[in-house]
Amino acid sequence: MRTIRILLTLILFALPAAAFAQVRVSVRIAPPVIPVYEQPICPGDGYMWTPGYWGWDDGVGDYYWVPGTWVMAPEVGFLWTPGYWGWGDGGYFWNEGYWGQTVGFYGGINYGFGYFGVGFGGGRWDGGHFFYNRAVMNVNVTEIHNVYNTRVEENNNHVSYNGGNGGVVARPTPEEEAAARGRHLPPVAEQTQHESVARSTPSLRASANHGNPPIGATARPGDFEHSTASALGTEGDRAGAVGEAGGKAAIHPKDLPAINHPAPLEKGASKVEKNYQKQQEKLAGKQEQERNKLQQQQEKEHQKKLNADQTERLEQKHQQQTQQLAQRHTSEQQSLQSHAPAPRAERPR
Repeated sequence: MRTIRILLTLILFALPAAAFAQVRVSVRIAPPVIPVYEQPICPGDGYMWTPGYWGWDDGVGDYYWVPGTWVMAPEVGFLWTPGYWGWGDGGYFWNEGYWGQTVGFYGGINYGFGYFGVGFGGGRWDGGHFFYNRAVMNVNVTEIHNVYNTRVEENNNHVSYNGGNGGVVARPTPEEEAAARGRHLPPVAEQTQHESVARSTPSLRASANHGNPPIGATARPGDFEHSTASALGTEGDRAGAVGEAGGKAAIHPKDLPAINHPAPLEKGASKVEKNYQKQQEKLAGKQEQERNKLQQQQEKEHQKKLNADQTERLEQKHQQQTQQLAQRHTSEQQSLQSHAPAPRAERPR
């Protein structure tokens, strides 16, 4: 029996990523959008950032948020390729993340903090040490000196799945496919435990938090009790959270990420798909008008002569108004998304 187990283990490690990376649980409901949250400060040299994602609990039939966290790489030179949801065969399937020497395909999903859809801009290995890009990583430079600062082009799309109606349109490049076939390792034990704790935390379920989980990220895996990084909303209750745009709060609507408009439909789209796209465009247009109206109102209030204390209170009021608007818009987007027509069947990768 021991020999059989050893042989099975060797066979599994010999298989390419595509052979076992996809979790065969078909979910009919699309996962919520990726919330915006603050990145906790890196706990020490050698820790790698693994972004948060939506997991699925088949036992309760609900998505749950797995907070982003810092994890030690299993080997020097290894980087994390996040998992992602992809549409295929009438449902959404989870493609598990993995550790490897290069970052592979993760669905084109914008997870933030260096994972903006393609590759990784949060740091690099050099001479056996990991160097952190301070432009997108929250690092204490008094303790960690192997840093650099390079701006990385970002996108404001927080859609959490690839393919189907409303999903990210992205396909793996030859380099990303090669990364999946190369030598890699599954999530380490700390990541598996971290996900298990998230699954058993009721407040992290989408039905309880409506897409705005109370814990966006943790400094270390499973350390939910001492976490202070709460989710800030999906549309940008704080546009550009720490690690994405310098940690500046969205005080006015103009500070929020751009509202996403639906992607062009494929040739031969059905009447139902066309109608859904019109609803998306109508909602996006309405929300842009509401943003502009609030922006103009706040600008008028700024024209009044105020002292320092009055100005501070006004800014606090504007920030609250902007956050409330962003939260309402997120709720509207999720409500519409829940009524999306079933995408045409497509073979999963």
